Amino acid sequence: MTENEWLAGQFEAHRGHLRAVAYRMLGSLAEAEDAVQETWLKLSRAGTGEVRNLGGWLTTVVGRVCLDMLRSRTSRREDYPGRLPDPVVDREDGTHPEQQALIADSVGLALLVVLDTLDPAERLAFVLHDLFGLPFDEIAPIVDRTPAAARQLASRARRRVRGTPTAPNADLGRQRAVVDAFFAATRDGDFAALVRVLDPDVVLRAESRALPAGAARLVRGAEAVAGQALTFRRAGAGGHAVPTLVNGAAGTLILRDGRPQTLFAFTVVDDLIAAIDIIADPDRLAELLG
Repeated sequence: MTENEWLAGQFEAHRGHLRAVAYRMLGSLAEAEDAVQETWLKLSRAGTGEVRNLGGWLTTVVGRVCLDMLRSRTSRREDYPGRLPDPVVDREDGTHPEQQALIADSVGLALLVVLDTLDPAERLAFVLHDLFGLPFDEIAPIVDRTPAAARQLASRARRRVRGTPTAPNADLGRQRAVVDAFFAATRDGDFAALVRVLDPDVVLRAESRALPAGAARLVRGAEAVAGQALTFRRAGAGGHAVPTLVNGAAGTLILRDGRPQTLFAFTVVDDLIAAIDIIADPDRLAELLG
């Protein structure tokens, strides 16, 4: 075995972890793959002669690559710009091992939306420390700060994340029951029943392209979201609903003539829907689902 073959084998052992880090940093599956590939190129050029902890070294490198990619984006997203992060969609039995590895700690789509509103350095500090346990003395050089300053970055990010509906019920069966009740009420046009399954502060975010006429892309509050759901009901008539997992949580894919039409991602907290994220762009769905 050549040194390069050995190095490639070592890198492959860490690829899943690096994809997970990059996905949380970027919210884009394609960009995450690009970041992992760039990390491999840096490793192949550097070798491992001075590397004592390869996993930590690779995590640091992919974090720096992602930070550069975030900073190169034209502008930071404020609140919700009209395009959701890429979802990870799987069958409800969760039998796709690669997809499951990518979201092993169940990072929901709602959390990725919040992360998109953070400053790049805040996002890196939060993701590497809070989600992957990297110490601040290893994060600090990536963001050109002291460990204390890196800790402050993560703290500011944590305050933005706190209070947002990002952690769904652990029981997937209970999630599905709530989602099924939502769609039953929608089909029946039962406004009161819709309001009963929605958290009073529920937020609905929908991609602006392909929305029904008169539908808003950001709606807050149970009554307003229930009204929007009935708008989607009229637009989605004739579609076939397929239960799916979206980033590990209960979701629903609407098919029309066998083609993906709309993807609903739900965040269910305390048996109420706290967030609904909707991709209603058939072209994007076709690309994401292959």
